[in-house]
Amino acid sequence: MAMNFVFTDGEYNGSTISILGHNEVFTTVREMPIVGGSGLFRFARGYVQLRTYLFNQKIGYAVVEYNVFVNHY
Repeated sequence: MAMNFVFTDGEYNGSTISILGHNEVFTTVREMPIVGGSGLFRFARGYVQLRTYLFNQKIGYAVVEYNVFVNHY
């Protein structure tokens, strides 16, 4: 799974972090690495912990919490 989080307000407005990893949707808690970013998050490193609270495969609905731990220079 690859995704970018874009900040649209405040101190980090216009910056992004990039996440790339295997998303095991049937695992309650999983971890994916932060592989970079842009703006104030250029060369960012870290990880994201994902926790699934609700998953309905039949209708394609999920509630997932993202806890982001990022180092930037």
